[in-house]
Amino acid sequence: MRLATLNNGRRDGQLVVVSADARRCLAVPEAAPTLQAALDDWDQAAPLLRAAAARLDAEPAAGQPLELAALLAPLPRAYQWVDASGYLSHMERVRRARGAEMPPSARTEPVIYQGLSDRNLAWCEDIPADPAWGTDLEGELAVIVGDLGPAPTPEQALAQVRLLVLVNDVSLRALIPGELAKGFGFFHGKPASAFGPFAVTPDELGADWREGRAFGRLRVEVNGQVRGELRTGDDQDFSFVDILRYATRTRGLGAGSIVGAGTVSNRDASRGVACIVEQRTLQQLAGQGPDALAPYLVPGDTVGLSFHTDDGRELFGRIEQKAVAA
Repeated sequence: MRLATLNNGRRDGQLVVVSADARRCLAVPEAAPTLQAALDDWDQAAPLLRAAAARLDAEPAAGQPLELAALLAPLPRAYQWVDASGYLSHMERVRRARGAEMPPSARTEPVIYQGLSDRNLAWCEDIPADPAWGTDLEGELAVIVGDLGPAPTPEQALAQVRLLVLVNDVSLRALIPGELAKGFGFFHGKPASAFGPFAVTPDELGADWREGRAFGRLRVEVNGQVRGELRTGDDQDFSFVDILRYATRTRGLGAGSIVGAGTVSNRDASRGVACIVEQRTLQQLAGQGPDALAPYLVPGDTVGLSFHTDDGRELFGRIEQKAVAA
């Protein structure tokens, strides 16, 4: 089942079910008016939404034409956005770029932070950029959970994964080192993230959803040039279950919390990168000088992200953004 949020002039939009071919959609007000409302009452809402999805696929005249440009982020605002560094190769390269050591516990527990969630960007919304900020993209996958209490078992954590989404977790690289040096974490260095237009239930991935990981191919483009064709599950050191259990060590997560696995990264550098800072680090290791390094985003640049299952389906829709003057 694929879900989306239609812009109806209200802050949280209108929840719609999306057909398998992504050409039609159907609102199900008797199930829930918004995605957050559906997540709050998932056991009651999900069967009605699934029935609507089946109707869309069985009846060519059901629903209404889907206009991608009218879609907001699946959750235009969320109660919580938690992101982790589930791929150690990414963390190693980024920290090397800023001269920082890996934390001693890096290989036994994920590094996480809480980010901005009261304003999530749609798949096509502009990225505010300033050349002095070092604006970067980060291609990620994330899960949206139901109510998850503290200290869950692996089975309990997995059972509360309601949906998966595609994310561009924008980072301002030039601002981050100064913020972290204060010892109190990110703030200005982590602006609003953008989300692919569709949120999908794990069963949509079939066998590509296993071990708490989504296996597939993440394609990353900057200005139409492919920067990465990455395998999302292969080198994910911490699964979504690992991340959820760590995030709930001392607290629960409320329904509608979004939890990311961090920038997708493969140890095989020939697969490319999902962020510019990794590309710059690999270029430095190859002996390239500062003037030859890939530039960060500036106004006019474009970003494209898409996820493809091994059988060729593009489940989450594309993220296509343009950097504009801040």
